[in-house]
This record gives sequence, structure tokens and C-alpha cells, in this order.
Amino acid sequence: MKNEIRAIDFDTAEFRFGDHDKRTLEGYASVFGVPTDLGRFSETIQQGAFSRALSENQDVRALVDHDSGRIIGRTKNGTLELREDNRGLFTRIELPDTQDGRDMATLISMGYLDAMSFGFTVQRDRWEQVDGKQMRFIEDVDLMDVSVVAFPQYTSTEIALRSMPDEEFEYGEMLATDKIKNRFKLLTLGLKISSWGKQ
Repeated sequence: MKNEIRAIDFDTAEFRFGDHDKRTLEGYASVFGVPTDLGRFSETIQQGAFSRALSENQDVRALVDHDSGRIIGRTKNGTLELREDNRGLFTRIELPDTQDGRDMATLISMGYLDAMSFGFTVQRDRWEQVDGKQMRFIEDVDLMDVSVVAFPQYTSTEIALRSMPDEEFEYGEMLATDKIKNRFKLLTLGLKISSWGKQ
């Protein structure tokens, strides 16, 4: 399975520095039950979606802009704490005394970086029609990373589309087939007109 990425702004995430501490960043990397409009469908993270991953002690990294070469925390060594509560995925990062860690503290305090994003692979989801639109409910994920980002991303939505109910794909395929048929008709008509002109 390929990774998906979803983002959340600091206000919604309630991200902040710990009391009198510019080295500890805490808040929520994901909030439960908040629908996100992703164009062809909406999506929401269900409570319990992270519980299995956390119980398995999956080794999750905290990164800068999802760059695996810029690690600012890790669950394995205790510098990244993740836990699930009624609100969402609570995250606490102990920023390291490195160039990235110091830059991160400065850029966040000055408002240059103001969003969180997390990478994951979906193990279980379900789809429902809500107000005439497909809604994806994510129920179980493997966690890859959490990142502080400047530009919130909603990448790999095409991965989600692959798990959309068959009728949605059939409708999309029908539209695509109709477009191909129409193009073929126009091409055929053009060839006929061209041949008539040569007679």
C-alpha cells in the first residue's frame, strides 16, 4: 500500500509550545470526526483509527515537511509521543538541539510554520453516501510519520478513490467510455467530410 498524507492547521490541531518551553511542541496531528472535502469525496478519521498502530508500538518519525532526512523526533527513542484520546491523535515532540530543531522552534514561534501533517497507509475504511456525496470513513491505519509543514498537503487521494464503491467507478468508467465514443464519432465524421471533399 502507498502512503497517504493529510494535514491540519495549528488552530484546529491546538498545537502550541509547552508551558515556558520552546523545545516541546504538542497538540493534535489528527482530529476525529472532522470532515475534509477532497473534491470527489469527503473524508473523516474515525475514533480508534490509530489504536492498533499505537498498541503495536509502530516506529513513527516526526519530520520536517515529510523529509526523511530531517528527523526532529521518533517514538522509538521517546522524543515523539503519540496517544489517542477522545479528540484525536495527541502528539508531543521534544525538539532536538540540532539546526532543524532550533530552526523549527524559531519558525513556529514566528508563524512561518503553522500546520501539521501525517503520513499513513489505510488498513480499513468504509464508504457511505452523505448528502448526495461519497464520504470515506477511515477506521484503521498504519502510521508512518507526523510532520510540521509550511504548505498543508492532501496528497494521494487517488489511492482513496481506488477503494471507492464499485458504482462510483462504474459511473466514472461510463463517462470515460462516452468521451472516447464521442471522440471516435467526431474523428469518423471528420474523415467522411475529408473523403467527400476529395470526390
